[in-house]
Amino acid sequence: MWREARLAFSDAFSSLSCAIVPAHPWLYGVGQQTDNGAYLSPANAVAYLAGKLASAAGVRDVVVMLVTGQTQADFITRLDALTQVFPAPAFTQVSRLARSAAELATVRMQLPARGENGLPAALPLSVPTSRAVMNARAVASAQQAASAGIDMGGIKSALAGFTAQRASLLSEVADGLTQLAGKSARAWVFTAKGDAATLTRALMQGIPELSAVHSAAIMLAGDNLDGIKGMIHEFDNNAGA
Repeated sequence: MWREARLAFSDAFSSLSCAIVPAHPWLYGVGQQTDNGAYLSPANAVAYLAGKLASAAGVRDVVVMLVTGQTQADFITRLDALTQVFPAPAFTQVSRLARSAAELATVRMQLPARGENGLPAALPLSVPTSRAVMNARAVASAQQAASAGIDMGGIKSALAGFTAQRASLLSEVADGLTQLAGKSARAWVFTAKGDAATLTRALMQGIPELSAVHSAAIMLAGDNLDGIKGMIHEFDNNAGA
């Protein structure tokens, strides 16, 4: 069934394998492309996912995450919040595309900037031949250093540096987990179990935010998705959430 939920990771999350199907305005044959931008209604997004699911074999568990927006700004805000918690490639790609479209619309309303004939910003020069030369030089330097003999003082210094770097990396991982556990986002979710026909019928019922013009969704389908369901937290209706 469809409902709005809070998405957040916890220590109980477990790995899983599943099929991943995205639906967004920039997907060929799914969204509507106009001079003013790309659009996709939740109904059309879900219909596309249902079409993929209808012909699936061996699927018994489905999770769909849906982000909607009445305006482009609202859509981007909700996408950004979700990608902080669940940065699936489909969502991060849509976030970049939506932001680029918004920036392009802003640029079109502005006067051309002066000085367009100036030089572009400096960038590192890198072509296959130059990289080959630099790699060969690095190998030669390493060989020369190795032939110079063993420096116990240098080895001890390198080991001390490695130990400090390892401790720093472990601390960053722990801090990252703490920060991730504190993040959450609201999104429409659908979860159900059954055969493909039953799942497809359920998916098409009660589609949320039918009047929205911006939407993006991702469908996860597999044998058992309990691992991802652990990040879906229901709102307490009695608490006014």
